[in-house]
Amino acid sequence: MEYKYTICFIKKGEQILMLNRIKSPWMGIWNGVGGKIEKGEEPKESVLREIMEETGIPLSDVEYKGVVTWIVDGSITGGMHAFLAEVPKDFEYHTPISTDEGILDWKKISWILHPDNLGMANLKYFLLKMLEDSNTYNHKFVYENGNVADYSAEPMEEFVNV
Repeated sequence: MEYKYTICFIKKGEQILMLNRIKSPWMGIWNGVGGKIEKGEEPKESVLREIMEETGIPLSDVEYKGVVTWIVDGSITGGMHAFLAEVPKDFEYHTPISTDEGILDWKKISWILHPDNLGMANLKYFLLKMLEDSNTYNHKFVYENGNVADYSAEPMEEFVNV
């Protein structure tokens, strides 16, 4: 399946640069940065462009972490290529910053993954695996009536050109 979106988690020490989106989908929810793959773009090109557009950070490389896919009410409706980038602990990028996309802010990983944090995208399911495991996975979500009904992480064995 061809995926139309990308997402990246930019890590600095024990923090990740998060975006609280002001537009649908995921309005008012914290998530990584990324967006739609433009015609003719490879996923890696797309995510590097989106990072620059959304944050102004000129990254030259990101690590491919697999895909996040979703099935909504029995129909496969999409997916996104997922990436991880790491900047030095002394990297200067002062937040919060208000942008056209939303509010950017460094958030502690422990805060992002806290079980009582209701303002996050579904990162509690897969972010730790992306941060700690060098393998790539298809993080599959099944949604029913707007809620996560099932989640699984299946190792990706085939080579994906990103």
